[in-house]
Amino acid sequence: MPDLPDFDPKRTRRAVRRGLFRTVAIVLAVLALLAVAATEGSSLLQTRGDREDRMQAVLGTAFKIYNPAYTVTIDPCCQTSPLSMSFEVVARPIGPVGAWPAGGESHTIGQDFFGHVRRLPLGHTSNTRLSQSLFNVGTRLAPKDEVRAVLARLPADLSALAVVEFEQPLGEADLKAFMKRHGSCAERIVYERRPGSLPITWGFDYWTDPMELGISGDMTEEMCGGSLPQFRDWVGLLRDHDDANLRSFDLSLNRLREAAKAGLAYGYVDQLSSVRELRELLKDPRVRTIRLADVAFNLDRPRP
Repeated sequence: MPDLPDFDPKRTRRAVRRGLFRTVAIVLAVLALLAVAATEGSSLLQTRGDREDRMQAVLGTAFKIYNPAYTVTIDPCCQTSPLSMSFEVVARPIGPVGAWPAGGESHTIGQDFFGHVRRLPLGHTSNTRLSQSLFNVGTRLAPKDEVRAVLARLPADLSALAVVEFEQPLGEADLKAFMKRHGSCAERIVYERRPGSLPITWGFDYWTDPMELGISGDMTEEMCGGSLPQFRDWVGLLRDHDDANLRSFDLSLNRLREAAKAGLAYGYVDQLSSVRELRELLKDPRVRTIRLADVAFNLDRPRP
């Protein structure tokens, strides 16, 4: 047996330090690799197939139904973390023509790793005048005589934002004929009468089936008539497992399916008519009442 070397404290300390540094470096490298693997693996799992597109199609459109008093623009999808996936939206309150507010507020719509939607911004608690008017559809508030008196006190040239409610719901053909006769345009169609709660609405800008992009047609008629075929196509995308998330948007799968199947318009949101035009609309016996949400001067409107 060779003689053991003399104990050298300095060399021993250096060896211990090298061992510690090597161990820490290895541990940190392994943790970094695990973090990257977890992040990338989670991202791949969450974005597999058409999950991103479907998330935007379902949650993004449901968010628009949840906020009919806003124009909502959806940013490209999606941002992922190990435990969630999300996308950004920009919401701007709807106003009368000529009084649209500039810009908008950005919000995040997200779901966790298991596909459950997270806490939502805005919604019925946003408490805008337009959302309140939609809440009142089907109630006895704002009878025709009172609305007629209010409109009589306002300058005829004012642009208006209002909910026009029908005495009896109109089918798709009758609704388009009504719009054409009065030269009106519906920003949102109300497909449900739900007094005291937010009804289901649909707008041309809510969702477009990618398979229909580029198909020619009467765009003005589709935009002003609510686009019931688009509404039905979107509802057709929904599956039973979507119901839990839809309830976070104050919706349910059964209500949506019933509204799409019936296709009956109980009213619509009008942001293009003037006070003068609303006075004429109020004379139509098919109109139950008009719920005025806002008025403003439109400096670009040509005067008669």
